[in-house]
Amino acid sequence: MTTLTTGKQYGLYINGKWEQTAEMMEVLNKYNQEVTAHISVAEKEHVDAAVQGAKEAVKAPFSPYARYEVLMKAAQLLVERCEEFAQVLALEVGKPIRESRGEIERAAQTLVISAEEAKRIHGEGIPVEAAPGSENRMAFTVRVPVGVIAAITPFNVPVNLVCHKIGPALAAGNSVVLKPAEVTPICALMLAELMEEAGLPKGRLQVLTGDGAKIGEWLLENKDVNMFTFTGSPRVGEYIRSKAGLRKVALELGNNSATIVHNDANIEQAASLIAQKSFNNAGQVCISVQRVYVQEDIFASFIALLKQKTEKLVVGDPSDESTDIGPMIRIGEAERVESWVNEAVEQGATIALGGKRNGALYEPTILTHVNDDMKVCRQEVFGPVVSVATYKEKDEVIAKVNDSDYGLQAGLFTNDLQFAMKASREIEVGGLIVNDASAYRVDHMPYGGVKNSGNGKEGPKYAIEEMTEERIIVLNL
Repeated sequence: MTTLTTGKQYGLYINGKWEQTAEMMEVLNKYNQEVTAHISVAEKEHVDAAVQGAKEAVKAPFSPYARYEVLMKAAQLLVERCEEFAQVLALEVGKPIRESRGEIERAAQTLVISAEEAKRIHGEGIPVEAAPGSENRMAFTVRVPVGVIAAITPFNVPVNLVCHKIGPALAAGNSVVLKPAEVTPICALMLAELMEEAGLPKGRLQVLTGDGAKIGEWLLENKDVNMFTFTGSPRVGEYIRSKAGLRKVALELGNNSATIVHNDANIEQAASLIAQKSFNNAGQVCISVQRVYVQEDIFASFIALLKQKTEKLVVGDPSDESTDIGPMIRIGEAERVESWVNEAVEQGATIALGGKRNGALYEPTILTHVNDDMKVCRQEVFGPVVSVATYKEKDEVIAKVNDSDYGLQAGLFTNDLQFAMKASREIEVGGLIVNDASAYRVDHMPYGGVKNSGNGKEGPKYAIEEMTEERIIVLNL
């Protein structure tokens, strides 16, 4: 198994072989900005070779039980090498080491769930005999692989989100051409080695690294790609959908997640969970809490608790066991967040806590006196910033949550069952989390959004449905 060593050069993984290219790209240690490795830069011929190899591989027998065995073995290997993967993750993402270990453990579970689902793919009986003139007919459906799936993954969760794409795709009998984010590609390449060791047939997984825009364009141009699954920005997701034509597309495109704290809630619990889930991975998570709406009667008490909980978070070196918040993915991203916060202050917001930047490190920041037209509320911050506003009535806060271009997940703290059920009917999101923040997720649940948050579902069972076609078989007896 490859480990991340300074100056190491990584090749493309095409048809079971590693191929280094003349052009290389740097991968930085996100904490100290030092070059830690180099990756190969794929050209169009590499993309076409990978897609052709994937197309040929999908024709070869790969039974559901064989898929199960490979994915289970891969999960076992990932657990055994948890520390190795976590150390690489902390370097290439800047994710604190304790959080990195948690991601690896979840990724292994994602593979286990995918393996289990490989044995459960099924169709159903269709009562065509109930139609006049079809009394002698019987029918049933089967689910068949779509074929070659192009999977494009983001920088922020580069192990588990890769597993959420390749696990279900392989479980369903497809081949995958994976394009990881160019700033965090090493763990994806290590996963390819791990899959090979687990017995995955050659060609079933291809990994291309390099310029994301160019590789994405070449994949879109290649008509042998049958489906695209993408996690990233709405702008890129919209472009993929516009270019994919009639091919299947699954998109997870982010959020400006809202969480409501009602006046009957346990505010100690709410403050603890919101502090935890606003700033993990430096706020660079699609469902990180970004907007908090607190019923005005409890606002002062809640803010005091949220500040108290947040002040305990340690910002620093992600390899340090005590660190809670590491650097953002790029210095430029930290500068962008800083400018958004400064703009909000100019527009009347108050920095209740934080607001300072040191290179790529940005302090966990709480803003108050915000309004919903500020950039920190209207757009996706994707940084360690949470904005807290007040509301009076239930209908008012539901309208505030819905006043967004996004709709991935939302949170609601309340002990009022009627309010919880009203919110579940009226809040426009893919998931409502009651008595927890918007950022709750386990890996076997359906996960996906509405509006500009995308379409389609993750979670292995639900992703397999996206990654297969339903075919009806009719027998004339």
